[in-house]
Amino acid sequence: MIRRIAPLAVVAVVALGSYYGTLAAAPYGLMRLAEAKLTKTAPVNHFTHTPPVRAERQFVVRPSPDLLYSVCPYDLTAGPLEVTAVLVPGRYSSISVFDARTDNAYVRNDEEMAGKPMRVVLALEGQAVPAGVETVRVRYATGIILQRVLLADPSEAAAVDPIREKAQCRTLAG
Repeated sequence: MIRRIAPLAVVAVVALGSYYGTLAAAPYGLMRLAEAKLTKTAPVNHFTHTPPVRAERQFVVRPSPDLLYSVCPYDLTAGPLEVTAVLVPGRYSSISVFDARTDNAYVRNDEEMAGKPMRVVLALEGQAVPAGVETVRVRYATGIILQRVLLADPSEAAAVDPIREKAQCRTLAG
């Protein structure tokens, strides 16, 4: 009886280990693929403001054609990153920070910012940050920041671009 159960137990342990290993590794692998694709066209620690979405330019799976996206792949190994953005009046907009594990580490939308420009510093634990600035401590040095602006009509993109292009990511001097 034990001779029959032992191989089944080994198979079960290997299957469970593989399952949990895949669950733990998949988010990192997916984010690495996204970062690799994005950094071909978007420099690290700088926002790139993309044109309206079209099927042939999809970097993100099924992005909304009603949104303008700006992306900032980040790397905090050289120091904390200051992120600033100006809201587009009368439009839903948001800034989201995704870490190397695809976890949403921070999000703010136009209502939460109450019409004021956003300034936040992303930092790893132990990195010095300026006093009095909203600070987001992330667990991983790399990730992606997304800015989204909702359009009522795609023709509004040209009028919205000068405002959203004020968004910046910059490494703070250590």
